[in-house]
This record gives sequence, C-alpha cells and structure tokens, in this order.
Amino acid sequence: MNLRNGFLSLAFRFALREMRGGLRGFVIFIACIALGTGAIAAINSVSATVRQTMESEGRQLLAGDIRFELTNRQGKSEELAYLEKLGPVSRSTTMRSMVRRSDGNDQALAEIKAVDGRYPLYGTVSIEPGMALDRALAADASGLFGAVAQRSLLDRLGLSVGDSVLLGNATIRISGVLTNEPDAVSEGFGFAPRLLLAEDALKASGLVQLGSLAKEAYRIRLPDNADPVEVGKKANAAFPDAGWAIRNSSNAAPSLAENIDRFTQFLTLVGLTALIVGGVGIGNAVRAYLDSKRSTIATFKCLGAPGNLISAIYFIQVMLMALVGILIGLTIGILAPLAAMPYLATILPVDPGFRLFPDALALATGFGLLITATFSILPIGLSRRVSAVTLFRDGETASGRRPSLREVLLLALALLALAGLAIATAADQRIAINALVAIAAGFVALRLVGKAVAVLARQMPHPKSPALRLAIGNIHRPGALTGPVVLSLGLGLALLVGLSLIDVNLRTQLTGRLAAQAPNFFFLDIQSRDREAFSRLISSRVPQGKIQSVPMQRGRIVALNGIDVSKVTVAPEAKWVLNGDRGITYSQTIPSNSRLAEGEWWPENYAGKPLVSFSREEARQLGLKLGDTVTVNVLGRRLTATIASLRTVEWDSMSINFVMVFSPNTFKGAPHAWLATVTEPGMTAEQERAVMRAAATQYPAVTSVRVKDALDTVAELTGQLANAIRAAAAIALITSVLVLAGALAAGNRARLHDAVVLKTLGATRWMLIRTYTAEYGILGLATALFAAGAGGVSAWYVIARIMKLPFAFDAQTLFTTLALGLVITIGIGLLGTWRILGQKAAPHLREL
Repeated sequence: MNLRNGFLSLAFRFALREMRGGLRGFVIFIACIALGTGAIAAINSVSATVRQTMESEGRQLLAGDIRFELTNRQGKSEELAYLEKLGPVSRSTTMRSMVRRSDGNDQALAEIKAVDGRYPLYGTVSIEPGMALDRALAADASGLFGAVAQRSLLDRLGLSVGDSVLLGNATIRISGVLTNEPDAVSEGFGFAPRLLLAEDALKASGLVQLGSLAKEAYRIRLPDNADPVEVGKKANAAFPDAGWAIRNSSNAAPSLAENIDRFTQFLTLVGLTALIVGGVGIGNAVRAYLDSKRSTIATFKCLGAPGNLISAIYFIQVMLMALVGILIGLTIGILAPLAAMPYLATILPVDPGFRLFPDALALATGFGLLITATFSILPIGLSRRVSAVTLFRDGETASGRRPSLREVLLLALALLALAGLAIATAADQRIAINALVAIAAGFVALRLVGKAVAVLARQMPHPKSPALRLAIGNIHRPGALTGPVVLSLGLGLALLVGLSLIDVNLRTQLTGRLAAQAPNFFFLDIQSRDREAFSRLISSRVPQGKIQSVPMQRGRIVALNGIDVSKVTVAPEAKWVLNGDRGITYSQTIPSNSRLAEGEWWPENYAGKPLVSFSREEARQLGLKLGDTVTVNVLGRRLTATIASLRTVEWDSMSINFVMVFSPNTFKGAPHAWLATVTEPGMTAEQERAVMRAAATQYPAVTSVRVKDALDTVAELTGQLANAIRAAAAIALITSVLVLAGALAAGNRARLHDAVVLKTLGATRWMLIRTYTAEYGILGLATALFAAGAGGVSAWYVIARIMKLPFAFDAQTLFTTLALGLVITIGIGLLGTWRILGQKAAPHLREL
C-alpha cells in the first residue's frame, strides 16, 4: 500500500466509507457535545443580542446623546447656559418618595421622575390606554396634575386609571399605566415602581427641599457631527468642580453591561464545565467505538496500514461526528435569542429580527472541537498500538498500555489550547483561571476518589452474601467501572450541590438572619427643622423602639491622593465605591456597628483640617492607608480630607453604616437632611403599616422604606438569578447522566462475558440484579459523598471568603444529593445491564 501520496485523502476516503453504517454508538457522544456547545452558544448569543441593542439603541436608552447628572442640586446658571449651547436640553428630576391613597389608608414607596415637555429626546414613552405623554401629564380643568404609573404600583395600592393619589402636598390623577420608559435601563435598578409626572407637579408636591436626595439630569440632543465623548471631556474641562456624572449614548448603561459580562462569563464557564464533563463521555464513546472496530483495525494492519493512517482515519471520524454535535449546539445557540426575545423586549428596545453572532458561534465551535480532540487523543493513540494478533482475540483491549510520549505531548498541547481559549475570551481572566484550576482539581480528586473506593473495596473482608461479594469484587477488579462512574457523575453533582448551597445560604441571609437583625424602617429626607418632632412622632407610635438618626449627604469620590479616579486602577470588588454618588455623614464619635481598627478618632470640637474615617476593607481594596487623602464633590464643591482612621464596619447588620465618616467641621454650614432608622423586633405588619401611615400623613416629604419589603425584592431578584444558574447547572448534570450511561455502555462487553460465565455456573437473574444494584449503589453513594463535600467547600468559599457572610451546610441538600446519586447510578446501571441479563449463554460460550 503506497501512502506517500494522498495520505489525508486516503484517510478521509476510508473514514467516510466506514461511517456509512450511521451514527450508531455515537448518540451519547453527539448529545454531550450538543449540550455543551449549545449552552455556550446560547449564552453568548443572548449576551451579544443585549450588547448589540445597547450599542445600536444607545440614544434611545439614554433618551439623549449625552446626559449630565447632578446630585442634590440643580445646575448653576452658567452651567445650564453652557449645556444649552450644545443642543436642545431635556431636564428631569428623580427621587424616591411615598405615594399615598387619597383616603390615607395605604401608601407605597415609588421612584418619582418629573420630566419637562421635551422628554424624551429619543425613544417613546408607552402608555395604556394609548395617549401622548404631554396629554397624560397635563393638568385637567380643575388643576389636578396627571401622572402615569407602573402597573405594580397600582396593584400595590389597589388603584385603577382615573383614581387619585397623594404625593407630598399635591393630589395627582393617575391618567394611564406606564408600560415602557425608554431610558429606564440607563437609570439603573430601582427598588420601587415608577411614577412619571410633570415638573410642575413635582414642584406642587413640595418634595424637593434643601438636602433632599434628588438627582437632576440634563439630556442633550447633539448635532449629527458631534462626538459625545469629546463633548463630555470639554464640559469637564470647562467646569472641573461641577461634580456631574456624564454618560453618553455609546455607553448608556455601563452597570448593566458590566453585570451582563460577568453573568455571561459565569454561565459560559458552567457551560464549559458541562462540555468538559461531556468530554469524559466523549472519551468513553471513542474507546467503546474503537473497541468495536478491533477487527477492522486488525485488517488494516494486516494489509500494511501504518499506525499514523489508522489514527488519522479514526480521528477524522471522531471529528466529523463532533461536527454533527456542534451543528446541533450551534442551532440551539442561533435560536436562543429568538426564544429570549419576549423577555428581552420588556427591558430593552430589541429588534425582533433574526440575527447571527459569529463570535459566539465560533467560541462554542472552538470549545467543542478542542474538547473532542483532548478526550480522543489517548483512546485513538492506544488503539493504533495494539498488535493485529491481539486485536483478533476476543476480549483483549489496549486499556492497560501506557500512552506514548507523542500522545502525552499532543494531549498537553490540546489542554493548553483549551485553557488558552477559555482565559483569552473571559471578561475576568482571574475568574477563568480559578474556574479552570477548580475543574482540574475536581478531575484529579475524582480520580483519587475512584482509586480510594477500589482500594477500600479490595481491603474489605469478604461478606457472606455471594451477590455482595461479587459487587465488591467488581469495584476493584481490573477494568472496573469505578473510575468512569465516579468521574462521570462527580463533577455534575458537585456543581449542582455548590450552586444549591450558595442559593440556600443567600436566601437564608435575606429572609432569616438579616431580616431578624435589620431595622424595621429607614426614613430618608428628614429636614433638620423636623428631626426632633419626627422622632417624637415615631416614639409615640413605637414606644419600645430604638431610634437612630444621623446627618446625611450625597457625595462623589473624585480623587484619591490627588489623582483623578478615572486614572486610578482599583480591584474589581472596590469599583462600587467609586461608581456614582455615595452616602456620606459626619460624626463627633465613632458610629455604632463600627470598631476603630487603625489610627485615632478626632477629638471633641475638632476644628483643624478636614479628616475622614474610612472603612478598612474598602480602603484596602482601593489601596488607601492612614495619611492618604480623599477628595469628594458635594453640592458642586470639592473637599479634600485626610484619612485619620480605618474602621471595621458590620455591613450585614443592615443598620446605618457609611464607607466614609467625616469630621463635623468638614461640612460646617452645608445644607443636609437626616437619615433615621427604627428597630423594634416585636412589631407586627399592621403596626408597621400604621407607623408608615402616620409618617406619610404628617411628614409627606419624608420617604419611608420598610426593610422587609426591600429584602423581599432582593430575595426575588436573587431567586431569578438562581433559577438561571440552576438551569445551566442542570445542563452539566444531564451531561453527567449521559456520560454515565456511555460509561456503563462501554463496559457492557465485559459485563456480557461475566454474565455468561456466572449463568453457566448457576447464577440466577435475580442474583445478578442484586449484585449490580449493590455495585452501583456503592459507587453512587461514594460519588454523592464526594459531590456533597466538594460542592460544600466551593459554596463555603464563595459565601464565607468572597461574600463575607456566615455559611451553613444545608442537610436537605446533602440528602437530596445522596438520593440523586443513588437513583441515577442504580437506575441507569440497571437499565444498561437489563439487556445483558436476558442474553442466552450458549452463543457466547461458543465464542470463548
């Protein structure tokens, strides 16, 4: 056979000729690849849909080309004059406040947004019943202002379109239901439903007072040839102390974009885990397929085919089969954005048309091909080195042979390429590296668990029961299923346990521990002149309650040690401190729920240069230490303070805490409001509603936040995220089940031989069933125990070390894992061996 010319074409011709028999033996192989690549393609395609929408519809998402936002103050005359020269300006004011029923029987927190007649500069506000925004917000003949509210606010207060509500000192008519607000995404997540009204209506309410927590936004329609980025830079240069937050249409919702990137990376890693778990099934399927092709391989060798040609033939076959699975996965990825469209359309102006995202599909394809190659190298390499004489002997395999140096090098190259692709395409490479290390550690640990189970089985005393003795012997004999079964199911179960425990612990924190120790209420925007009277009112309603109040302002950190924050590189977990405005306060003494960790507190009646006490953990993340300076912009003024001390802050107490506490002289004479909390564990829901009614009636400008409602909202969002994560984890578990089925199917040839011999020696079907049930039960139990331990450690690390929260192992999760491991292993094991138990012994005995 002359192979010098046309080596690849010959290999392709033989590979295609052998594949005429169809996909038999590759069903699980294809399913594993399709699930993993489908998950990765779907996740990244949906993410790309969102990102593309945010880029193409940036003007609509911002309701302008550029937005200037100020906190707790309106723009100065010279600032507004400068903005007016840039183009048409639309102004809005946003704040939180209480909306009350006109009969005073109930109230609810709402996100108030007052707009002018130009709003929105881009996009459309959708209202039910259909009407123009200016008409919906206009005052009627009696002078009653109109407003539109989200359906959830009306449902919460039991109102309908046409009813009236009280907002501060004004009575507002609900003229419609707000179904779409074009710039809602760019304004960030709100804990309350939206109430949209006109500027004059907000003025009539009297809510905006000195020190009120309100944001003023100025959106501008720029000329077509203007660059929003350059416009923002020039505005900052013209007014360096303005303290405004500038956002343009090319980056309308940076927080959303960042969260999508993180969530996409996490789910992609989960999908990659599923694909790697599927790689075990790929290896098993290739091994079983080549085992069934021993006669063909022997024939090739007898005809003089070299090992390289044999490897090429079967590598081509394997990769072609992989392409079938990848195509199925890519189809899932292509259809995923269409399936997600109804949900995406509720938050973004998504184009419902069909689209392809080559980058997402290429990423999934790359992972699919690399996983297939990685897990196929050793089986193909081992088979090519088996002699023809050995191949023609039934029952002989190459499983005991060691791989050659070339095969080890090829495997290492494939692993490096796989890791490189995962790290290079990750939004956060550190997370990707940690995840890959964890997966590799999981594989090593599972290998060790499999070996440990086999060693323990070998050292166990022989039980009297023949079935149990055979089961234990099957666990540690050469070619046992112990390693493949533990490896197949272990990673999927461990991933499921870890995610479940994280979910359980977060829910417990939100609904249990935090809710138990948190205050009942937060009261915002208490005017200094009303503080004492407001405290007396609350004390009369909650005699046993603990009332705590502190002065509060909003400020933005603009410089660290004199360096603009835009030029400072900080740890990802500390970015929230620098993004947007922060609540700040001043205090004569160390606040409660804080402990002095480093430095000294300023003396009473301190009158020197401004000082600040910083939260120690956040200071560490920002690279700050004692003696460093922090510059904040408050009400358009830049104030620089020196860090005099660092505090340990108990954030999980849910009481009043601040990253920065300034010396009282820092803001001397500056207007501000007060923040108060009320804590009374024994209050009933009805008593809490009564307190809110009294506060809203006598102090309509004060915003009441019931902490339990806020925690319920966070818990609901956490639950929605957990459902998405569990769905991704379910793919890994399903893949594990498929891999397990493939592993058991790969061992059926040896099982058939054993069953024939045992039947010949007098074993009954019932005895064999008991034997296999005991064997699979032991393996399933060992795997489930490992998964519970590994998943528990992973969850502990996330909760205790990363989130800094108390961790508790959930017994129900443990028992569920054990039950799931046993049911899956025993169920699939018996299903796979049932056909073997029905085989007649005579035909097989003749082949021995």
